[in-house]
Amino acid sequence: MRGASASAALLLTLAGCGDVAELPVSAGSGPHPQLPPPRSTLLPTMHIAPAKGWPEGGAPLPATGTRVTAFARDLDHPRWLLVLPNGDVLVAETNAPERPDDRTGIKGWVTGMVMKRAGAGVPSANRITLLRDTDGDGTADVRSVLLQRLNSPFGMALVGDRLYVANTDAVVRFPYRTGALEITDGGERVTDLPGGTLNHHWTKNLIASPDGSKLYVTVGSNSNVAENGIEAEEGRAAIWKVDVASGDKRLFATGLRNPNGMAWDGTGRISWTVVNERDEIGSDLVPDYLTSVDDGGFYGWPYSYYGQHVDRRVEPQKPELVATARVPDYALGPHTASLGLVWSAGNTLGSGFAQGMFIGQHGSWNRKPHSGYKVIFVPFEGDRPAAGEPIDVLTGFLSGDGDAYGRPVGVAIDRKGGLLVADDVGNTVWRVSAADDASRSPAPASPAGN
Repeated sequence: MRGASASAALLLTLAGCGDVAELPVSAGSGPHPQLPPPRSTLLPTMHIAPAKGWPEGGAPLPATGTRVTAFARDLDHPRWLLVLPNGDVLVAETNAPERPDDRTGIKGWVTGMVMKRAGAGVPSANRITLLRDTDGDGTADVRSVLLQRLNSPFGMALVGDRLYVANTDAVVRFPYRTGALEITDGGERVTDLPGGTLNHHWTKNLIASPDGSKLYVTVGSNSNVAENGIEAEEGRAAIWKVDVASGDKRLFATGLRNPNGMAWDGTGRISWTVVNERDEIGSDLVPDYLTSVDDGGFYGWPYSYYGQHVDRRVEPQKPELVATARVPDYALGPHTASLGLVWSAGNTLGSGFAQGMFIGQHGSWNRKPHSGYKVIFVPFEGDRPAAGEPIDVLTGFLSGDGDAYGRPVGVAIDRKGGLLVADDVGNTVWRVSAADDASRSPAPASPAGN
């Protein structure tokens, strides 16, 4: 008990260190965010929202004109979602793998304590669970373990009759039969991904190209700003392009510190991602962002941020490379930990959400006061984000005392047009729908597909 008390006391002491934001989150949002000078402190700002879970009857607060219900409760750290063509919903119940080299020294110990306090210290369930709403009432009444004994799975994509899963160290695929409740086939390794015993940003996501011939796979960095050496970053902070037939891969885009969610826009021609930017240069820096992704594009990390703003902590510098760094399309606020991303097509939440991106903001530890901890919508005009601030879709994940009832991660549009949100602290998949959704008579999902 004394050890636990000492640990808690140290975390409380650290929580009092660092800086306080001088700008609102809105200043670091939109197409042209404010980027104040970096601020360094003896100890980094550490402002943790302790994971508490939802009280009895508790739920997030939906935007005006919408309502929220629990699609499925009592899951085990649900992180990512995939809606199948027949309406079944797959949820990756997952957490970080064993990575002993990412928890060394005092900083590693503190990081581990922070993650535990924030709700990320539980062992990984390492499974994908299938949820089915057979009567169309917006609540899953069938639950089955589709795949198990995976390795910290995250992203999922269905291409034809093959289900692709991004484990923390490889892309694997399994035969899929429409309506199946379980896959017992051992699967096939498609390609390796950077993993190992350091594996700082462990989540790997993937999406398929519109024609299904390629996969795009995200791999986050192995550090904040390459402090473990640039050698540890080989193949990381990047999006890979993988040939489905052969498994051959190449780097598609680089300099993306921790890309997670990916989506195609309404035309199916432009790919987008949300990226978690760097820490420890102040509560107002650096905004996470939403950006289109170009083949061969370099986005700055670790040498610069938000285009060509040089990070002086990184040695040696590479000014020639920084000169090519692309400016992101849209800032999402500093330290919001924006993870989930889905294009709005097919949603029935209302005309205000007709064209744009839904984004799950998990919330981070390096800003005082807190930022993120909500789901937002970024409207588009044509093929680019519109000027102005994003729209709040789902809020109320934090208590008045700063505890975390929940933390939103993956987002997806279900077959009836509702927005699904994976909440890994609340262990719930929420469903956001139009306020009059109860009066609708949607056709129930069919296990046989359509």
